[in-house]
Amino acid sequence: MQDYAVPEWQAGSSEGQLSVDVFRDGDELVVRSTVAGVKPEDLDINIHGDLLTIRGKREASKEVSEEDWYYRECFWGSFSRSLVLPYEVATDLTSASLKNGVLEVRIPIREKGKKVKIDWEE
Repeated sequence: MQDYAVPEWQAGSSEGQLSVDVFRDGDELVVRSTVAGVKPEDLDINIHGDLLTIRGKREASKEVSEEDWYYRECFWGSFSRSLVLPYEVATDLTSASLKNGVLEVRIPIREKGKKVKIDWEE
């Protein structure tokens, strides 16, 4: 039997990290991610201050015995991603959509795109 490949990021991990694209579209900050196989009710999106957190889970449709695996690159189970937003945003006007396996979160930018300055503590 051939050994199967397990990606380094998945080895020993109980939760996957969601990959995201983040860009500005006019007066909105847009966060996109591929979440194929995830149902909307299995996604949780929160913004607290300047921190956006997306959590969810992707369930495997069938259990496969260890000896039947050849490659194991897709992540099944719980995943999350938290990121600091680069602008002051209007969290109460945020919207999210899920279409063709692509999650899109649109967050209006406050104060004409004023960047958030992070001060260092000494």
